Amino acid sequence: MRNSRRGEVDPFIVMDVMEAARQAEAAGRHIIHMEVGQPSTAAPKAARDALTETMQSDALGYTVALGLPALRQRIAKLYGDWYDVDLDPNRVIVTPGSSGAFLLAFSALFDAGDSVAIGAPGYPSYRQILKALSLNPVDLQTAPENRLQPVPDDFAELDVQGLMVASPANPTGTMLDKTAMTALIDATQAKGAAFISDEIYHGIEYEAKAVTALEMTDDCYVINSFSKYFSMTGWRAGWMVVPEDHVRLIERLAQNMFICAPHVSQVAALAAMDCDDELRGNLAVYTRNRQMMIEGLPKAGFTKFAPPDGAFYVYVDVSDFTNDSRQFARDILDEVGVAVTPGLDFDPIRGAGTLRFSYARSSQDIADGLERLARFMRTHGHV
Repeated sequence: MRNSRRGEVDPFIVMDVMEAARQAEAAGRHIIHMEVGQPSTAAPKAARDALTETMQSDALGYTVALGLPALRQRIAKLYGDWYDVDLDPNRVIVTPGSSGAFLLAFSALFDAGDSVAIGAPGYPSYRQILKALSLNPVDLQTAPENRLQPVPDDFAELDVQGLMVASPANPTGTMLDKTAMTALIDATQAKGAAFISDEIYHGIEYEAKAVTALEMTDDCYVINSFSKYFSMTGWRAGWMVVPEDHVRLIERLAQNMFICAPHVSQVAALAAMDCDDELRGNLAVYTRNRQMMIEGLPKAGFTKFAPPDGAFYVYVDVSDFTNDSRQFARDILDEVGVAVTPGLDFDPIRGAGTLRFSYARSSQDIADGLERLARFMRTHGHV
């Protein structure tokens, strides 16, 4: 049967690593998971309890395409609580995870053939979703001195119709402050291009609060998710905030693409937003794990990285040891049972010399993983 060129996207390599780790576990090995970008904790207890109760009294059919009104209102309140932004809940759209928000945003903002700038290293699915929509992703080779975040000079001479940024970023964990974010917004708007801010790691910050683009402008798309801070990856619940005059545009797309986000997930998400104590407890674990990584990776021989500002990743330059990060990651998995992600997922040009380590698991897992990584590096004479 024939197939379209839109389907010819690259694999999401971390998913391949997860499958290799699963096979190793099925064979009886104990694997430390530093590859997967998800919390090891379940959705907050109150969220699960709310769903259990609702299932006894509600058929949980379709919601309206924009999402449960109570959830949209609660999300708007979050922007007041976290950023002192007075947000109209009518601008909030609940989506099937951030992935659903990307599809809606790219479909609403761009026509086939348009070019969208994204920072490299960056979340690989940006690139592949853009390709699948017949759009042209333009990788910006970000600089270490800019903490691998884009700056206006990176796209000043490019003909692009949009810029997508992420702060805190995956895979680096670095953040844009207000000055840097404002400069990017101004440069994008000067081109008449769309500005999209991926903020799905907000809430997981360490020494400074993350900045939302909504603090600077309403003329942007902001995408967020319940996956990371709210520990609800598999529930597939996210949201986006759009300009007032784009709401109906997104609503029409959402009606036809998804009908609505999963009703069950919206019920749980609404309850999760008030689970502050449990969520702060999760953050305390990430904070402890981050410090363990900052101290333990150099002792293991991994010295070239910037301490992350947020999220739960460390992105390490391993070019002194390999020019094939995919094989290097496979060797680490096979020899010491630690699953890590090759940088090729995030940067097709420079990723052959980088690895991403996730520290979203338990602190004991992180301690054990660091010991195994040190053993691997000693065995290969890298320490």
